[in-house]
Amino acid sequence: MAKLNLDKQEADFLNQTIHHWKTEGLLDETTSNNLLQSYEVKQFDWRRLAQYSIWIALACGLIAFASLVIDDAILDLIAKLSDTPDIIISIISAVLATYFYFIGQKRKNSNPERVFSNEAILFIGVLFTASAIAFLGKVIDNGKGHFSLLFLLSVFIYGILALRFSSQLIWAFALFSLGSWFGTETGYQTHWGDYFLRMNYPLRFVFFGVFLSALAILMARIPRFTLFKNITYVIGLFYLFVSLWLLSIFGNFGNMEDWLKVKQKELLYWGLLSALFSLGIMFYGLKKNDSIAREFGISFLLINIYTRYFEYFWDITNKALFFSILALSFWLIGSRAERIWNLKGAKKSETAKLNDS
Repeated sequence: MAKLNLDKQEADFLNQTIHHWKTEGLLDETTSNNLLQSYEVKQFDWRRLAQYSIWIALACGLIAFASLVIDDAILDLIAKLSDTPDIIISIISAVLATYFYFIGQKRKNSNPERVFSNEAILFIGVLFTASAIAFLGKVIDNGKGHFSLLFLLSVFIYGILALRFSSQLIWAFALFSLGSWFGTETGYQTHWGDYFLRMNYPLRFVFFGVFLSALAILMARIPRFTLFKNITYVIGLFYLFVSLWLLSIFGNFGNMEDWLKVKQKELLYWGLLSALFSLGIMFYGLKKNDSIAREFGISFLLINIYTRYFEYFWDITNKALFFSILALSFWLIGSRAERIWNLKGAKKSETAKLNDS
């Protein structure tokens, strides 16, 4: 039977539990030895190191690019190239994007285990795709400012590419492009006014987040889209909860001038609505064993509570007392979380015991 692969904390806890049971006479020598040999401590997490290293490499690459852009010599070169027709730049960007997609897919076929480096290459292709679409937009611009159509075009392009390369990264760009289209299109339809159907931007994106979350549930029933269910669900809930959090601060006000005229306590009902929604999603996640919904609910419930704490007590509380209460609350949360983690560790050890016996 294969050994359980535990991290150091889990292994230490299980080791202490087995020795305790042995001391109490609940386990004999043979059984305790078998249990101690049934698991091993995880070695260094090279997979996580690879993931973070690729992310850092991409970030450094973007910083390097930005540094080049602000360099005087590079600026002079860009000035000389400024007369290059936009259609040429768009075509060059499209060709480069195609090249990186080709290389990325080739690497996925030959080295499928190199998940993060393969996705990084596809990510570069995504950036060149965005460049190609942006310069194409400059070519076909008719002066009406209806640039939301470019985001809509991006949705279809990224969606097709995501399906072609089975890439959750590209699918995420498709969803963010869809959100960009929704925001800019509703703004365009109102001539960039403060409200669309009497809703400011955060309230609009509450419904957009609900739409994406519901779409994720439907995607689970279509085999071709099953791969993208979780990423759609996460992004949908992200849109939803961030929008609810912004509503709890700004309410349904479309500009800062109107918002500054009201007292924050007059917007308390938005905070209550956000908290109740977080509680509802949290209990739904607990009942349906939906870890994504549960964690979003818990996280944004805490964010909501601490936001209200800063809003209502920052100005009227001594700062030493303010941060003491803050520290105590986080300590209580950490202690409770540690207790839950230990309970899970105990369940894992009991499961290991049953498997060996």
